[in-house]
Amino acid sequence: MGLCCLLNYLWAILAITAMATIANFFTKKKRDLLGKHVLITGGSSGIGLSVAHEVASRGASVTLVARNVARLEKAQGEVQATVSNVSAGGKVQFFSADLGGSAEQIAAVVRDAEASLGPVYMLVNCAGFARAQKFEDIPPELFKELMDVNYTGAMVVTQAVVRVMKARGEGGAVVFVSSQAGLLGLYGFTAYSASKAALVKAAEALHMELRPHDITVTVCYPPDTDTPGFVEENKGKPVETKLISEAAGLFKPEEVARKLVEDSLNGAFSSTVGFEGFMLTALCAGMGPITDATSFLAQVFLSGLFRFVSFFYLWSFSRIVEREHQKRVASKKSE
Repeated sequence: MGLCCLLNYLWAILAITAMATIANFFTKKKRDLLGKHVLITGGSSGIGLSVAHEVASRGASVTLVARNVARLEKAQGEVQATVSNVSAGGKVQFFSADLGGSAEQIAAVVRDAEASLGPVYMLVNCAGFARAQKFEDIPPELFKELMDVNYTGAMVVTQAVVRVMKARGEGGAVVFVSSQAGLLGLYGFTAYSASKAALVKAAEALHMELRPHDITVTVCYPPDTDTPGFVEENKGKPVETKLISEAAGLFKPEEVARKLVEDSLNGAFSSTVGFEGFMLTALCAGMGPITDATSFLAQVFLSGLFRFVSFFYLWSFSRIVEREHQKRVASKKSE
């Protein structure tokens, strides 16, 4: 009897979710990027470059912002070749800037970008980096650097763009690339997780502010993604962090970028790929924005089940940490 009730409960959830998905598909007015200006920070490589290709293929004009001029020049040529509709204004430009630098410099870059290609319709904050170290080994300056680049830089760019968006009164979209580590604190990520989690709460507050102006806010939570930044991150990553992170698999930046753009154009607050990302956003939604029926129903009806599943994830993570600890203890004893 209990099993039958559980099965009926699960079938009811699936039926409701399916109906909600269909309702969303037919009732939501999807936006497009044809002839619009998209500004991407961290656009010279990784997820940012893949986002640039994705929006260019949809007819957008693109501004790439990063530090390395050589990479920016290369990226500009690659993205320009992807532009699908030059007659609609599909151009690609770049600006070299340090997002951890002064607010005045960042604001000037936004002004110059808009002077060339018009007001920004979509801002994608991809710039950032990760470092994984044991807490006691983290240099104090790294805490500040991670916050400056991953959080403060994104806030300053967004301020400059949003001021114009609100003044124009024609809507727009703001995207923050956080991380699954911004929802779940993991071994080795005490500094990194904090910087990415800060983006989430800022985005929740900003969503409430911008909603009356028809400006959407989306947070992307990528898992480990096959990018140059990920390769660099792995160089000094503790073995515990590597083993734990592998649980969600390794994704291609094109997958993350495609989903990011789709979710932003649909006005979704959260953007994820893979089961773990979907489960994490449902579990950590709290009082976050409700932007679509499918996510809302998952949060209401599946949170208990997901919390149960999370026990086994956390148990396996703890086993990894304990096992590696015991290996080090044994190694010291044998010396």
